Amino acid sequence: MIDIRFIRENPDAVKASQRARGESEELVDQLISADERRRSALQAFEDKRAEQKALSKSIGKAPKEERASVMERAKAMADDVKRLEAESNQAGEDFTALMFQLPNLIEADVPQGGEDDYEVVKHVGTPRDFTAEGFAPLDHLDVAEGIDAVDMARGAKVSGSRFYYLKGLGARLELALLTMAADQAQENGFTLMTTPTLVSPAVMGGTGFLGKHSDEIYYLPVDDLYLTGTSEVALAGYHKDEILDISEGPKRYAGWSTCYRREAGSGGRDVRGIIRVHQFNKVEMFSFCDPAQARDEHRRFLAWEEEMLHKVELPYRVINTAAGDLGSSAAQKFDCEAWLPTQNRYMEVTSTSNCTTFQARRLNIRYRSADRGTTAVATLNGTLATTRWLVAMFENHQQADGSLYVPQALRPYLGGREVIEPISKK
Repeated sequence: MIDIRFIRENPDAVKASQRARGESEELVDQLISADERRRSALQAFEDKRAEQKALSKSIGKAPKEERASVMERAKAMADDVKRLEAESNQAGEDFTALMFQLPNLIEADVPQGGEDDYEVVKHVGTPRDFTAEGFAPLDHLDVAEGIDAVDMARGAKVSGSRFYYLKGLGARLELALLTMAADQAQENGFTLMTTPTLVSPAVMGGTGFLGKHSDEIYYLPVDDLYLTGTSEVALAGYHKDEILDISEGPKRYAGWSTCYRREAGSGGRDVRGIIRVHQFNKVEMFSFCDPAQARDEHRRFLAWEEEMLHKVELPYRVINTAAGDLGSSAAQKFDCEAWLPTQNRYMEVTSTSNCTTFQARRLNIRYRSADRGTTAVATLNGTLATTRWLVAMFENHQQADGSLYVPQALRPYLGGREVIEPISKK
């Protein structure tokens, strides 16, 4: 949610943000009109209520012969107060509904446009030349099945399409990756947390996930709970309705959780293997910080993500996501994309978003500012490792004999193992 005072005072800036996102500029005008109606209705109600209270107090002081008349007027005024209160409440609800439709303001350096209009910030690492090495790379699923790391068929038998089993060294490899991410997070001052994966509508909506893409979220109607697609949701809700002390710096958490996504609308896209699946595991960074420090915190999150990618020795690029491809909560998002040799393209493996004060206003999370009193904090999130990384690792680290190279940083988490041998050599 955006500060309504900013919207009133800077409607053109808000419209420019909407235009860059490809969203409705008319919504801004509707919001300003709804705000005027809300404030006018509230003022009318408060004025009439004050008048009613004054009249009620005057009953005992009125001459005996006038009391019946005054009481009659007070009764009629009470009806007016109830009516005006109802009108004020309705105007407030109409205003809030529009506010929840307005996405966050984008940062000034976010590219305009849609999914394909991102800005490439940098490339890191050089993709392997498999032709020069004398063999054609297998895709990630063939590599994984060759080392008996993944079972898609039985996943589908038990749960349906896009479910899977990680098994043996595949399960150990994922656990090693996530544990390394958790260790890195703790080393950088994050508090490690395992989080709930079921949350209330208030928390899911407060983080901005019940908008355009709500069809990607699993909902349990009997319990009125949502399954989370990222621990960002539970971490954002952790301090709901609280006033934080961030005088000594940001409050940082790292959430380790299983994540669930319907992947609605992604039919035909990356459906082979474990690229787009309905369930996966992830370690997610989250920060509550002073809004004035949010841009710097965002760059720190990106640097920590890149540190992890260096550890698993993957070639990647960083992109500045275009406005039209941002989620409603994000003011800016950087993605790290690892190279996929068999698809000759980059695939997203991390993203980090600066949500400024958007989520905190919805969730009523504040801090005490020296110059502004109690005000909304900024929230940021970023992926530190997830199951999808295995896709890039299987493809980039495969060897001609079917074995899999284990990056040096991961070896201590796998008992010192340097190579995972294919089934035929076991």
